[in-house]
Amino acid sequence: MDKLRLSIVTPNGEIFNDEVKTVTLPGKEGEFGVLPGHSALVSSLTVGVIVIEKENSTEAVAINWGHVKVDEKTVDVLADGAIALTSGADSEIAKNIEAAKDLVNSVKDSNISMASVEAKINSFA
Repeated sequence: MDKLRLSIVTPNGEIFNDEVKTVTLPGKEGEFGVLPGHSALVSSLTVGVIVIEKENSTEAVAINWGHVKVDEKTVDVLADGAIALTSGADSEIAKNIEAAKDLVNSVKDSNISMASVEAKINSFA
């Protein structure tokens, strides 16, 4: 099965770098999914959750905003702030979920449904 190489980087360093089956991103015009073989594009990202589907698991990363460059085999995300929601011990995940809520609530954009973003974050609890 074809896979994508997903990289998520912030000013503080790399958050994620691995092969994935699919990735769903919070674009400015709405969420969009990327599969292997996707057409090349560059897009702005808004506050939301990046959902990462790996071979045997699903992971998530909350971001406040950023940009993505997609081609047939890679997805490169540059985010201003990002927090992994699904890695580490249970207590670490709980702390990350609270930190993710703080991160997304720091964005004051009237076009974003913050309740929707928080619901998605809570789904990984």
